[in-house]
Amino acid sequence: MRVSVDLNLCQAYAQCCYAAPRYFRIDGREALFYDPSPAAADRVEIERARLACPVQAIRVQDPEA
Repeated sequence: MRVSVDLNLCQAYAQCCYAAPRYFRIDGREALFYDPSPAAADRVEIERARLACPVQAIRVQDPEA
């Protein structure tokens, strides 16, 4: 699974950080750090973060697709 965040869309609302704190965090004022290749077993948390994003900046892709 590949995760990407459109940093042009991201407004640092940090909803992803609350939904999946092991994979998303904000450092400093607005610097988002995230895991671009989490384990497939953690998809539920990643999807929760994707759905929580108010600007829909998070994309989740399956490499096999």
